[in-house]
Amino acid sequence: MLGQATGPFEAVIGLEVHLQLKTRTKIFCGCPADPFGAPPNSQVCPVCLGLPGALPVVNEEALDLGLMLALALGAQIPDRLLFHRKNYFYPDLPKNYQISQYTLPLGQGGALPLGGRRVRIKRLHLEEDAGKSLHLEDRTLLDLNRAGSPLIELVTEPDLKSPEEARLFLQRIQALAQTLGVSEASPEEGKMRADVNVSLRRSGEALGTKVEIKNLNSFKSVQRALEYEIRRQTEILRRGERVKQATMGFEEGSGKTYPMRTKEEEADYRYFPEPDLPPVPIREERLLAVKARMPELPWAKEARYLALGLKAQDAEALAYAPAFSRFLDRALALGLVSPTTLANWLLADVAGLLNERGLALEETRLTPENLSRLLALFERGEITSRVAKALLPEVLEGADPEALVRARGLGVVADEEALKGLVEEALSALPEAAKSVQEGKLKAMDALLGYVMRKTRGQAQPEVVRRLLKEALGVG
Repeated sequence: MLGQATGPFEAVIGLEVHLQLKTRTKIFCGCPADPFGAPPNSQVCPVCLGLPGALPVVNEEALDLGLMLALALGAQIPDRLLFHRKNYFYPDLPKNYQISQYTLPLGQGGALPLGGRRVRIKRLHLEEDAGKSLHLEDRTLLDLNRAGSPLIELVTEPDLKSPEEARLFLQRIQALAQTLGVSEASPEEGKMRADVNVSLRRSGEALGTKVEIKNLNSFKSVQRALEYEIRRQTEILRRGERVKQATMGFEEGSGKTYPMRTKEEEADYRYFPEPDLPPVPIREERLLAVKARMPELPWAKEARYLALGLKAQDAEALAYAPAFSRFLDRALALGLVSPTTLANWLLADVAGLLNERGLALEETRLTPENLSRLLALFERGEITSRVAKALLPEVLEGADPEALVRARGLGVVADEEALKGLVEEALSALPEAAKSVQEGKLKAMDALLGYVMRKTRGQAQPEVVRRLLKEALGVG
């Protein structure tokens, strides 16, 4: 449950989310920005290697994508951006400082709707990513392909109240980023990472001592790390001791946090304005151009789906699943099937098949047109639900639903005279079931119905067969 307290204490949680922006090149140079799968150290240049005399240039597309996310969250945009050097020991960032933002970030304020309330955003800023270290038994290897990739860091206010809520917030940010097209936001490829801050307090008291957990690369890890850290801090406070401010890591195998270092303060980073990058003006025409590129936001989609008659749970699930919402909107535009039928089949039958096969929707050959045509056959009563479900796997692979029905003679058996003959056959074949129904044991009707459905290969309308059985047996 969202907002659940732990024992006599309540958790206070804030997140720092890093999203790799979906640009072709890095944030300050022309190297490819997506190093996933590339040979180590093959996508580097003098700028991202920090060589003397190499000067950074701001990637304009990275700036626009960052502005789009800030605008979507309702953040305040300054009239100019200022980049700073953040000085720290970075073993996998060659120049040993990070170009980030400090006093004039990309956006300040704003909020994300979540569970009937709003989680406040403290700030968003642009920065460059570091490389990756691979620690072996006797040495450490560096891959600098990722160094200089464009990141946006989003920092929340401490508004989250439980590990489950933190996980849901990250899923919502992922959906927003993917809907906007600003980031692939895939934790599996390192394109979405999170640090969490958590403290405990008794209700009504001041905030407790904050502990940070670094470099969590999956939603499950965020939830597990927070669950363990909340238990750890609870035990400390129950003993009457004080929680020490620190930076922790998280060990996936044991599910425990461990100390990395004492927590740095802002002064430890010795921020100063980046001398090689002048302030970047943010003019109104630029903001208008970015707004013109923005698609419908997930919470607006959710409201639209509710207005179409979808159940609240279905509207929310679809609105925050970008691939499904795009598919649904294209299907709705065809006008062949009711919104509720489309939503039900997408979330149940289609999603179930995808899970079985380990596929994403966009990895299949299913089109909004073919799914709509299949479901239209069902809605018009030309095929049964059973037939539609049986054909769905082939339609998922690109088959024409109407051609399948014609070729296999799967249309509904609608001739009542023919069905009456099968009903009489069922009563003769299953006399005990027929007698039970007449004695008021209506559950026995299922055996008779199943007999007729088997004889028609599932192509009779069950409600028609059930009515004919009742008429033949003289029951209401």
